[in-house]
Amino acid sequence: MALGIAATAMPFAGSPEAEAERWLRILRMHGDASLILSSLGVTEAPQEEGHNGEPAGGAPTATAGDAVSRVTEEAERSASRRGAEVVETGDVLLAVMRVYGETFDHVLEAHGTSGDEVRQLLELRCASAEET
Repeated sequence: MALGIAATAMPFAGSPEAEAERWLRILRMHGDASLILSSLGVTEAPQEEGHNGEPAGGAPTATAGDAVSRVTEEAERSASRRGAEVVETGDVLLAVMRVYGETFDHVLEAHGTSGDEVRQLLELRCASAEET
């Protein structure tokens, strides 16, 4: 579901930063990614002054569809590494972090957490999945 929402939202983003902001909004509302992000106190609105995730002007990104494809492929790899047959939103969150890198880390920081904190919880999630 999150990937479908992203596929419709990304073409309207004006920059990679705006795409990353949209991914966060989607993932804050769905599945295990929502639990991870809310446990870290991720806010709906950015906490940084002047950060709104949208560029000051500019055209929509031509690579938005490609970004969704790359995130989808990476999420599938993440699920496979966990030995799961189904992609969960935690896999999508990890994939977004890998595809967007520092751009997504900056968005996370603007919303009250860090990429490192999210990665730690995702690692714990993977470790507990391996134990079951």
